[in-house]
Amino acid sequence: MSLHLDPPWLAYDLGAPHQVLSWAPYRPGFQTARRILWRQVRNADLPADLDVPRWLAQQLGTQEVVCMLTSRDLRAHSTARACVEGITVEAVATVGLSNSEQVGHRLDRSGRDWDREVAPARFGTINLAVKLGAAMSQTGLLEALSIATQARTAAILTARHPLPDGSGHATGTGTDCIAIAAPPGAQDYAGLHTPLGEALGRAVYTATLAGARDWQATIGPASGG
Repeated sequence: MSLHLDPPWLAYDLGAPHQVLSWAPYRPGFQTARRILWRQVRNADLPADLDVPRWLAQQLGTQEVVCMLTSRDLRAHSTARACVEGITVEAVATVGLSNSEQVGHRLDRSGRDWDREVAPARFGTINLAVKLGAAMSQTGLLEALSIATQARTAAILTARHPLPDGSGHATGTGTDCIAIAAPPGAQDYAGLHTPLGEALGRAVYTATLAGARDWQATIGPASGG
């Protein structure tokens, strides 16, 4: 795994151009990229009238990368690797839970001044980059993304992170992002019954849970939300 930390950037070098599927603010959807980046920001960096995709594109120039935004301290990134029947999956996660939510339950955060009320170290969201050691079709990559999302959610449920209104436990945050990468190929399946699905789920679950545990140990169990 090749990671390079140079705040406010974290770069994950995939080693060769891969197809990448994400909803990242820079080059979302299906793209070809060799690197997946994180850009650390604060709310003050992103005023309401800012065209964020354009701003990020100006930061990156013409680089053929995929880039996510996070308010989590990039030094707190976590990694995991899993291998099942010769198929290897790597996962890199930055996990912050300051704006945690439970799916189907939306907290009222209107009027909240995050920059004044929340210390910089307590900002965070969940951003994941995943590299599959199998050549995938676009259909297969879509299924793999669903497995990664399931694994992330399972990890956050295991962490039992309470919502600030006491109504339950988080399943994620309001600004999560996942970027999943694989060489182009013909494999259409990545479900839970496959070796790839098992390795994918294990790597993402492990990296996400480690990040959540680190947040809870260093920031505290409260969401800050």
